[in-house]
Amino acid sequence: MNLVKAITAKLISLVLFVVMSAMVRYVSETVPLGQVVFFRAACAVLPVVLVYAWRNELAAAVITRRPLGHLGRGVISVAGMFLSFAAVARLPLVDATAISFAAPLITVAFAAFFLGERVRIYRWSAVGIGFLGVLVMLWPYLDFEQFTAGGAAAATATVGAACALMAAVTNAGSVVQTRRLIETETTSSIVFYFSLSCALAGLATLPFGWVMPELPVLAALVTIGIIGGTAHIIVSIRHRPQASYLSPSERLSSVWSSLYILMRSIRFSIPKSVKAITPSSPTP
Repeated sequence: MNLVKAITAKLISLVLFVVMSAMVRYVSETVPLGQVVFFRAACAVLPVVLVYAWRNELAAAVITRRPLGHLGRGVISVAGMFLSFAAVARLPLVDATAISFAAPLITVAFAAFFLGERVRIYRWSAVGIGFLGVLVMLWPYLDFEQFTAGGAAAATATVGAACALMAAVTNAGSVVQTRRLIETETTSSIVFYFSLSCALAGLATLPFGWVMPELPVLAALVTIGIIGGTAHIIVSIRHRPQASYLSPSERLSSVWSSLYILMRSIRFSIPKSVKAITPSSPTP
């Protein structure tokens, strides 16, 4: 896949995942986390069936030579999905999304240690700078005084930030495992067994109390799965042909993350006296 296709695929998948995250935040107000995970995974099978039936590759979705590899990726992905949705439910969407940009940085380290890919010193330097940026994003949630004074709301946000960071780690692990699987497995089988693993994990939470959602919420749950499945197909295809693990599309996410860090740093650096005299609404 050339540079233009790789960047295009990344942009499309990012847009889809952001839309999905916004809808997850909406349904999480009334629907248990496990139920959201189930719909995300079960309804994701629909685009998989349609796409690969159209390409006459439907049989390839269930044929595998590495069932244990899919099982390992499923375990990692289940953990990542639960953690990611838990973070979205507890944090402002912009913060949850920004913290998730740590995943490409962690992926670089995982690729070097687990896949043996060569990472030059300038890339390690960029990773180090990126992690400093992650600390800047996490800093408001690590303030002990704010945590103790903020009560339950502050504790919830801190838990959400921890979930977002752990989700980034598991997402990086999932990408590494995907890179291993694509050596012998088809994209359709990777997406199918991912969806199956997460659907079973979500279904296992049924005894802990699911709810009967209203029609708009039910429609949102189904849409979450369809969008997530489509985005996952794009992501799996995007990783297949890359010779280098550090694709331009991953670095693009880091650039967006850096812009977010800059805006937050500027906001935090404004003196309180200046904030106090700044009008909350335009004067007539």
